[in-house]
Amino acid sequence: MSSMKKTIVNLFTGFLGVGKTTALRHLIAHRPAEESWALIVNEFGEIGIDGAVLSGGEVPVAEIAGGCLCCVAGPQMTATVATLLRRARPDRLLIEASGLAHAAGVIDELRQQPLAEALEVGAVLTLVDPRQFVDPNYQRQPMYRDQITLADVLVANKIDLADVPTMAAFRRQAEALFPPKRLIAEVRDGALEAGWLTLANVTQQQAYRPRLNREMPADWQSHGWTFDAGQAFDAERLTAFFDDLPRRVPGLQRAKGVFSVLGDRVWLNWVDGQWGATQVAWRRDSRFELIAPQIDIADVEQALRACFA
Repeated sequence: MSSMKKTIVNLFTGFLGVGKTTALRHLIAHRPAEESWALIVNEFGEIGIDGAVLSGGEVPVAEIAGGCLCCVAGPQMTATVATLLRRARPDRLLIEASGLAHAAGVIDELRQQPLAEALEVGAVLTLVDPRQFVDPNYQRQPMYRDQITLADVLVANKIDLADVPTMAAFRRQAEALFPPKRLIAEVRDGALEAGWLTLANVTQQQAYRPRLNREMPADWQSHGWTFDAGQAFDAERLTAFFDDLPRRVPGLQRAKGVFSVLGDRVWLNWVDGQWGATQVAWRRDSRFELIAPQIDIADVEQALRACFA
């Protein structure tokens, strides 16, 4: 591993037309004077437009057109990042992914060699239009859900175009997301704050306290664990762990977690005596939380660690 200082890379995601380019222009105009930045823009079409809009001379800009970063343009992204790092040596690299990008695949690419040698993945920012966010038709689209799930910072843009009930619904739904976001923000005209780029999620390996539903009894307990993103879990052991949870945690009310299994992230959710599994885009870490009248924290943690691959 090289001893050279790594460049922080922030990924920007968001569905088509949500205002990512406008937000990036605002960020660049308000970047800290002591930081050098570089930017990669991904356009799905063959003719790049965003790169031309953002090429104002403030930061070096490279463009990848003709495909999603994580599929058609994957090899091109590796070469483009390497060239930009070598020429500009930026403190921070911003990547604007196409609105049609499979954002989780982009993060996986950035964490693989040779890019992992030079990059540290920082906060992922996802922009949403709150009118779309509360629309079930958008929520049913896997790519849209993945972009939201992947985010460390979730930003509702164009809030001036949303009515009061829509914003109330956005806040309720955003607060209920799992894993929870490091920040949920509301802006207009893409007015992001540069400080949000430094936000990552909860410290890895640090236990955290999940937020309890206000309707739950006050004497119930909740506890959560996080594990490094590189820690893999064994599928069969996790299955046995979830099957055994009602015995291990008497009175169990809720258990859910996101785990790295066989190179993917799997959301396991236990509720009403049953549990199910779904693949999700979350990449920041693995985590688990539960709610019950009484929790033997040491016993549950030992059982979780026994599931390591």
